[in-house]
Amino acid sequence: MTAHAIELAANPRAPAGNPMLPVPYRVERVRRETYDTFTLEMVPAQAPGLAAFLPGQFNMLYAFGAGEVPISISGDPNDCPILLHTIRAVGAVTKALCALKRGDMIGLRGPFGSGWPVKQAVDQDVVILAGGIGLAPLRPALYHLLHDRRKYRRISLLYGARTPEDILYLRELERWRGQFDLEIDVTVDRGGAGWRGNVGVVTTLLPRATFDPAGTIAMLCGPEVMMRFCVLDLRKCGVPPQRIFVSVERNMQCGTGFCGHCQYGPAFICKDGPVFSFDRVEPIFGKAEV
Repeated sequence: MTAHAIELAANPRAPAGNPMLPVPYRVERVRRETYDTFTLEMVPAQAPGLAAFLPGQFNMLYAFGAGEVPISISGDPNDCPILLHTIRAVGAVTKALCALKRGDMIGLRGPFGSGWPVKQAVDQDVVILAGGIGLAPLRPALYHLLHDRRKYRRISLLYGARTPEDILYLRELERWRGQFDLEIDVTVDRGGAGWRGNVGVVTTLLPRATFDPAGTIAMLCGPEVMMRFCVLDLRKCGVPPQRIFVSVERNMQCGTGFCGHCQYGPAFICKDGPVFSFDRVEPIFGKAEV
């Protein structure tokens, strides 16, 4: 059993009660992140609400009259019972969620899935590579690392977005960038007239990061094509595949492995993922037919 598997097996924070029964939550705040992306801040409508979550886990969000979707938790694991979910409005359910107002009710199930290997990363360098909205599932891991900053060595966040207007959590990134114990580098695919930062894919930032390949834990989330090239470059740098962790989020519908829609080779993404060590999924990673 790997260190990551042991860490997850010891996690007492699993869905309580009936995992198929939504728990009512009330929307406290809706914050616009970009033109099509919003963050919902929610609190339980009645105690006790959902169990605490691990960085990297997700909830099933039920919009009444529209349906249910899996969304990674994007808030601080130490800030319970408040839950934050950053959502891009791309379909009927996510558009319904983004149309919610303060005081509206929503149903939540969870938390489900595996988490980022934050315990395995103790006394290691940590490299976080995020693409687009992939920063949202990684943000709880960054909160955790900063909360226990003395337990970790160098921490690097390398983030890529399509344009400067698509950058998530801009004010927070600017605040973190001012810290001397955190390295942050941001790039965009297309920069406008006022953009003075890096232009290019996120892998162009990797040579600028400082880390020891043999003592590094890498965490990746974003489009699969982006993660595939990040893995290739990390391995060229000498980071072993068992120290590279990817979040594979696709086809999840029930959150419990019952429906089978998210079967990923021998695993179920909703139960065994969405976070996998790369050596575990390397034979099937990036294959559209799997």
